[in-house]
Amino acid sequence: MDAILKLDRITKSFPGVKALQGINLEVARGEIHALLGENGAGKSTLMKILSGIYQPDEGTITLDGKEQQFANYHDAVAAGVGIVFQEFSLIPYLNAVENMFLGRELRNGVGMLKRAQMRRAAAEIFARLGVTIDLSVQIRELSVAQQQFVEIGKALSLNARVLILDEPTATLTPAEAEHLFTIMRDLKQQGVAMIFISHHLEEIFEVCDRITVLRDGQYVGVTDVAQTDVGRLVEMMVGRRIESSFPPKPPLRVDAKVVLDVNALQLHKDGPVNRFALREGEILGFAGLVGAGRTETALAVIGADPAHVKDIRINGAAVNLSDPADALRAGVGILPENRKTEGLITDFSIKQNVSINNLGKYRLWRLFIDQRHEARATADIMKRVGVKAPSMHTEVATLSGGNQQKVVIARWLNHHTNILIFDEPTRGIDVGAKAEIYLLMRELTARGYSIIMISSELPEVVGMCDRVAVFRQGRIEVILDGDEIDSNTVMTYATGGASRGATHEHA
Repeated sequence: MDAILKLDRITKSFPGVKALQGINLEVARGEIHALLGENGAGKSTLMKILSGIYQPDEGTITLDGKEQQFANYHDAVAAGVGIVFQEFSLIPYLNAVENMFLGRELRNGVGMLKRAQMRRAAAEIFARLGVTIDLSVQIRELSVAQQQFVEIGKALSLNARVLILDEPTATLTPAEAEHLFTIMRDLKQQGVAMIFISHHLEEIFEVCDRITVLRDGQYVGVTDVAQTDVGRLVEMMVGRRIESSFPPKPPLRVDAKVVLDVNALQLHKDGPVNRFALREGEILGFAGLVGAGRTETALAVIGADPAHVKDIRINGAAVNLSDPADALRAGVGILPENRKTEGLITDFSIKQNVSINNLGKYRLWRLFIDQRHEARATADIMKRVGVKAPSMHTEVATLSGGNQQKVVIARWLNHHTNILIFDEPTRGIDVGAKAEIYLLMRELTARGYSIIMISSELPEVVGMCDRVAVFRQGRIEVILDGDEIDSNTVMTYATGGASRGATHEHA
């Protein structure tokens, strides 16, 4: 194997924590190499060492046969290592050319910028990537996918021979992700080595050649994609084989009452009118392609988005949900798709996040909060949902994605909601934490809660939902039940490949 990069016995400690212990990683020239592991496994720390942000306590980095010591990020870049972070590092008020050459602008002998030359260089790189980018507009005016391609172009403009892609598809649509994979395959043919980090195992099998797995800061092993399967990878990542991440579906009671009855919901004039019902103890899935109207429908139900026609009953009584506060008072809570910006105040503690919508129940007299009562309630709800943290005073920003999601759930349970809308509940969460969220959802329905789950992951929809409303172009095409819920049937209706049959429940 023509190895361009070798990491040997990399070790790194922080105060009280051994983050990495004897990690090995070897990447060949022109290889797409996956780096897998649960949150906290050490992936980010290892990549920060490779990109010069951290220095290892022990171990060596060898690039093109030469041992390297990166004192900082600029040393790594100069040696040919580029990284595209999950959180973009672009300046939103500069255009793509200015971002690509920021800090290393081309100038003539008298210090004037060579704007035309930089623009030509940027255009050549985007042509190499096969993408069209308007070089004259500010970055903030580009789509998320275009910004992702600018990040990649920026790394290539630095002559990166090893490119690190950290969760690059997290904010992309399936079509945009597929375009990214095409670019990755083209770069592979050009001899660029890539390290690909993703929670989506199906992406690993689609685009990668080999996989290195970390667990709890230790090296587990390396395997060829062609010689492994999902079950084996999960076993390597979590230390046990999970035959199925999904808890069994209990039979829904025949007499289960309807807790949410949407008699009519029309988002826009002349748009489709949708109807659906949610029963006590049920998980109702919203499935469909990105842009099919799933989230928009949920937001209209709770009053976060306007609706042209809206006729809703909760527990048999007509309700007017004009905003999310009305919905909350009626017992409906939502776990938004972007929990960090819409579901949590990450600079606040767990206790503050759990209590923030419900401080009234802790009020003493008129101005004071009964902090003992608040602390007892927070401790109880953290235990119920399984939040793993040093204490209730831990800042939410320091928690893993799975634990952050549990804090959002804890908030709504603390507010005595009984209808919960989960929008992409496991996005950005590792395999082990996904299983915990699934189990928690089933525990909630067993206690009488009712859940609407919006998900773009078909296995999740099939594995978790009692019924599935399939959306296409804003319309609920069909509501599937029981054995009808399978990936092929869901995709057939989602893509318009089937007309609605008489055997199915309709909107």
